Amino acid sequence: MNDFQYEIDEDGIAMLSWDTPLKNINIIDHQSISDLEIKIDHALANDTVIGIIIFSEKNNFSGGMDLNTLSKIPGIFTNDHKENLFKGIKVFNDLTRKIERAGMDNDNIGGKPIVCALNGDALGIGYEIALSCHKIFVSDNRNGKIGFPDILVGMLPLAGGISRLMRKVNKDLCKSILQKGELIDFENALIHGMVDQILPLVELMPSAKLWIKNAANKDIIKPFDIKTETTTKSIISDFISFESYITETNKKSDANGIHASFEAMIEDLYKDINDKFDYALQKEINWIVNILTNSSQNSMVKTIHNYKPALENGYSRPIAIKPMHIKKVGILGAGMMGAGIAFVSAKFGINVVLLDQNKEGVDRGLLSIENTLDQSVKRNKISKKDANEITSRILPTIKYDDLKGCDLIIEAVFEDPKIKYSVTKAVEAEIAPDIIFATNTSTLPISELAKASRNQSNYIGIHFFSPVHLMNLVEIIKGKNTGHKAVAMALDFVKQIKKTPIVVNDERYFYANRCILPYINEGIRMLDEGIEPGLIEGAAKLMGMPVGPLQLADEISIELCLKIMKATQTAMGNSYPYSPADTIVEKMCNEGRMGRKSLKGFYVYNDKGKRSDFWDGLKLHWRVSKSQPDITEVKIRLAMSQVLEAVRALEEGVLEDIREGDVGAVLGWGFQPWSGGPFGWIDMIGTKRAIVICDNLTKKHGIRFSTPEIFYELDRSGKGFYAYYNIN
Repeated sequence: MNDFQYEIDEDGIAMLSWDTPLKNINIIDHQSISDLEIKIDHALANDTVIGIIIFSEKNNFSGGMDLNTLSKIPGIFTNDHKENLFKGIKVFNDLTRKIERAGMDNDNIGGKPIVCALNGDALGIGYEIALSCHKIFVSDNRNGKIGFPDILVGMLPLAGGISRLMRKVNKDLCKSILQKGELIDFENALIHGMVDQILPLVELMPSAKLWIKNAANKDIIKPFDIKTETTTKSIISDFISFESYITETNKKSDANGIHASFEAMIEDLYKDINDKFDYALQKEINWIVNILTNSSQNSMVKTIHNYKPALENGYSRPIAIKPMHIKKVGILGAGMMGAGIAFVSAKFGINVVLLDQNKEGVDRGLLSIENTLDQSVKRNKISKKDANEITSRILPTIKYDDLKGCDLIIEAVFEDPKIKYSVTKAVEAEIAPDIIFATNTSTLPISELAKASRNQSNYIGIHFFSPVHLMNLVEIIKGKNTGHKAVAMALDFVKQIKKTPIVVNDERYFYANRCILPYINEGIRMLDEGIEPGLIEGAAKLMGMPVGPLQLADEISIELCLKIMKATQTAMGNSYPYSPADTIVEKMCNEGRMGRKSLKGFYVYNDKGKRSDFWDGLKLHWRVSKSQPDITEVKIRLAMSQVLEAVRALEEGVLEDIREGDVGAVLGWGFQPWSGGPFGWIDMIGTKRAIVICDNLTKKHGIRFSTPEIFYELDRSGKGFYAYYNIN
C-alpha cells in the first residue's frame, strides 16, 4: 500500500496526499520516502504539471519518522557502519533537496513551484519536508505545531532540517527549537518566519493552488541558492570524522549524552552559514553520523555488531566447564513452543525426541513443523531434501522411555506449576540422574519449579520467544540453586542452534517479560485516560517499537495478560498495585475479546486473522478526551515504562550485565533498535535529561516513574551506564 496518493487536478497541479495506511498518524520510513520520491519524480517529469501540493488526508500532517528506520539501513551493522549510515541519511537529504530544487538547472531555471499545506502538526521529518518546499501554508488550527521533538528522545533531524531552520530564524530561537525540542504553534511560527501564511482550513487548498498559478521563477529560488560572487568552500568529498571534537566538547559541556554533542554541532554549522548550501548539508550529515556513532553514546551498532556476537560466543559462560556438544534433546510438549524448539533443534543437526501426552498432540506438533518446512521450501530457503532430513531427526512419541540417551531435556508444557511438577517427576524417573533439565517458561519462578526436581543444581530455565524459528533471543534463567554445568550446557545448546543468549537470575517474569508488561500496561492505561488509540499506537511506532502496546496485547493474547495479572495478584497479595489497565483487561475478556487468536481484541480481525482497524467499542467504553497529550509525552511514557523496569532489574540483580540488558531488549521485544537498548538510550539522552523526564512523569502519573537511585549516581559521576561500568 502506498503512503502518498497522486493525482493531477484540472489546473495541472499534482496533488500529493499523504495517508499512512492503518495508522492514525502519518509516519515516514524507507517505504514512504521512496513512495514520495517516485511521486515527486512523476510530477517533475510531466510537462502538463505546473506545480505540486503536498498535504495530509489525516487530522495532522506528520508525527515524524519511524525511528526504527535507521536500524534498517543496509550495512548498518558492518565495520563500515559510519559510511553506510551516512549513505542512509543522505537518502533523506537527497529527497528534500530534490523538492527544494524542483527540477531547476544550475542556473536556477526550469523549476516547478511546490507548496506544503499543513492542516495540523508537522513534526520531525514532516516539518523538514515542509521546509524544503517553496511555500508553507497552514490552517488556522490553534492546536497545530511544528518542531523537532525527537531530539528529546535522542534523535536528530536527518533530512537537512537543521541547516534550513538556521537560515530561517535567529540563532537563539533556532537553538531553542533544536536543543530543547520546543514546539512552535502556527501563530508564533508565522511571526518567526517558519511558515508563510495562516488561512482558514477551507481556503488552504484554493490559496495554495492560486499561489502556484501565479508563481514566477524567482519565487521558487531559495535565498541560499541565489548565485553570488563570493568564493565558497568546496563540497566535502571524503567522510570527515568529528570524533575528537565531540569528545572534547562533551567534557566541557554542562549537558551530557547526545545533547552536549548537538550543541557543538549547531555552533560549528553556524560558522559556515554563509557558505554553499550543499556544503552545509554534507557537513550536517557528517556531524549527525559521528554523534550517533560516537563512543560517548551507546548505539545500535555496538549492541548488534559488538555485544550480540560476544554473547553468542560464550561471554557469560562459566569458564571452568568444558564445552559440551548436544547430540540428542528431549522436548516435553508438542504445542506451539515445543514444536518450535524441536524444529530449530533438528534444523541444526540435533536428534529430537518430541513427547506429548497423547498421539493427537504429537501429530499436531509434527504438522506444525511440516507446515513451517513447507513454507521454507516454497520460499527457496531450504531444499526438499533438507526438509526431509530435518523431519527424519524428530522422533514423535508418547513414551517417557524414549527419552533415554538424551543429553538435555526441555519441558515446554502448559504454564501451570502443577502440570510442570508432575511432568518433571515423571520424566526424571526415566532419565539418568546427571541429565540437565530445562523448563521453557515465560513467567513462573524457576526456583519454585526446581523443587520438583531431584537435583536442583541441574535445573534451569530456557525461555524461548515466539515464534521460536523467527525470534533470535533465548533467555537463560538461573534458579537459586542452579549449578554452573546447567548454565554451560544451556549456553552450548543455544550456540548450537545459532541463537543469541542472555543469562539472568530468577525473579517473576525474569527480564524480558517484566519489561514488556509495563509497556503493554502503560498503553492500556492511556485508553482509560481518554487518549486516542491511534495516538498511542502511532507514538510507539515513531519511537521505533515494532508494534504498539495494544497490538502487542492482541498478539500475545489479552487472555494471557489476564492470567498473568491474576497470578501476580495471588503472589503479591495486598501489595499488588491495581491499575486501570487491570480493569480494562478484565472487561475485554468478559466481552470475549481475547486478542488475535479469538479474532477479537483491541483491533478488529477478519476470518483469516488479518488486522484492520480498532474495535469501535473502545470509544464507547473508554471515551476519547477532546484534549489529547503531545505525541512526545506519549512516546516518552511508553519508552520510560520499559527502561525503568530494565534499570530495576539491574538494581535488583536479575540482570547482571547491561550488555545483556540491551541485547535482550532489542532482540527480545524490539525495544527501539536505533537506540541500542534501554541502557544505550539513557546514555544517548543523558542522565540529566532522564532525571527530568522521571521527575515530570512521576508528578503527573505516579510513583511507577520514580527516578532510580543509579540515575543520580551516574549524574554525580558525569558518566553514562557504559562508561560507569567501564564497557567499551
